[in-house]
Amino acid sequence: MQEEILSPDSNSYLIGHDAEVDLFLKSFNSKSLHHGWLITGDEGIGKATLAYKIARFLLLAEDDKEYKTIDVAMDNPVFGQVVQRSHPDFKVLERDYTETDKKKLLKAIKQGDEIDNELKGSLKRSSVIKVEDVRDVVSFLSKSSFNNGWRVVIVDSADDLNTSSANALLKILEEPPAKSILLLLSHNPGKLLPTIRSRCARLALKPLEDTEVASLLRRYMPELKEVEVQGLVKISGGSIGRAIKYARNNALEMYESIQKVCYAGSKFDGSVMLDLANDVANDEDCWDLFAELVCRFARDNLKDAKNPREFYEVYENILKILDETLRLNMDKKQSCIQILYQLSQV
Repeated sequence: MQEEILSPDSNSYLIGHDAEVDLFLKSFNSKSLHHGWLITGDEGIGKATLAYKIARFLLLAEDDKEYKTIDVAMDNPVFGQVVQRSHPDFKVLERDYTETDKKKLLKAIKQGDEIDNELKGSLKRSSVIKVEDVRDVVSFLSKSSFNNGWRVVIVDSADDLNTSSANALLKILEEPPAKSILLLLSHNPGKLLPTIRSRCARLALKPLEDTEVASLLRRYMPELKEVEVQGLVKISGGSIGRAIKYARNNALEMYESIQKVCYAGSKFDGSVMLDLANDVANDEDCWDLFAELVCRFARDNLKDAKNPREFYEVYENILKILDETLRLNMDKKQSCIQILYQLSQV
């Protein structure tokens, strides 16, 4: 039976990060819980799922008890309150919807339409977390908590903060209200303010093991053939989120086309290159997928290259072409051909 692929706030299943869970639980049980936690790691490996598990646990936890797990049953009322964002001591700080799409959402609510993940996914969000949104968190944390419990804020993600909102969040971290916890998610913590990093305890999540990604793919997408599972594991980089996205977007077929061209050297099949170039030129999502996969191919083959220095120079040039194609609105078809040709020659 296929399990539904749940969003992180609805998902109680987490594998691969036992050490980080134990570290947090040990901190809670020893009554030395830090007020700020920076949860880092690649996209799609479980950072948000872990953050929501911690949030649900804290909203139920009693200070005078010692716990062996942070799991909360899905039929517990707090579980549903977190999903619905209705718990009085819980808040998520994220990029807000654009004004136009915020009106669409409000209209759907007024009409009683179902607000599902498909609807939410179709709505556009602003490019950054605004300082006004952080000020809402300040107001939220200034209020008394329900039943003297913990107040929890998830920042998803801290990478989306601009200068003003980052500085506003830093003030909260510097002077945290009592019994308040901020869980900051970050794919690229090196770009955060050093002062934000220094004010947080770190839970650094590692990429999932290949066996873990494979297990999750079989759990959520049992319709996949085993050869497809193994192929997706190979190109996912330890990220189940990425593997699922690739499965839904026929990434294996594109990756095989990239391999056919690049491994053939000067004897590559020009029709394969042109078909791929035409595909990426006419679809923005297809171009984004190509950019991801061609970088994955280059990185995976760098260590086995006959001339690593030359291969690395080609890789650097590919990154430059990808950047300039978007920034300067260059011809995607020509860029694709140029990238594949360069890779086929090293």
